[in-house]
Amino acid sequence: MDESVMGSSKLGLTLTVNGERYELRVAPWVTLLDLLREQLHLTGSKKGCDHGQCGACTILVDGTRVNSCLILAVASDGRDVMTIEGVGGTGLHPLQDSFIERDAFQCGYCTPGQICSAIGLLKEGHAHSRAEIREQMSGNICRCGAYINIVDAIEDVMGQEAIDHHKAAAE
Repeated sequence: MDESVMGSSKLGLTLTVNGERYELRVAPWVTLLDLLREQLHLTGSKKGCDHGQCGACTILVDGTRVNSCLILAVASDGRDVMTIEGVGGTGLHPLQDSFIERDAFQCGYCTPGQICSAIGLLKEGHAHSRAEIREQMSGNICRCGAYINIVDAIEDVMGQEAIDHHKAAAE
């Protein structure tokens, strides 16, 4: 909508994205995905279906995986947002390494959402088997069909985290 028709209807918003704090003004109908892509130029999160059905827009908000196309930007006021651009910090996240090692992507369009969703899945701790990984990742569609490799990559990292946890407990 044209702002001249609607008047000055932008709202103030403060959020932290990938460790950087932003103070922004957005129209109340702007989604978090559009804010990230259009205002902050973080284009790793993809707009696939724009209805929350494909998972291409999955990011982490306060550590929880969300479909950013379904969240209004103003609802993220004061929140901590992590996109694929912030996942590895200065290097690659173990899941990114595992996705490369396992060839868990083909065209790459869904990969940012798959990785962010997998990070959330590991943090949630609900998946303990291949079947549970598949179920917990079912909101992320890969049109290329790399599902077996995606599950392999997640399972590898999940197994390594378990080994690291046991080692730390033994020390």
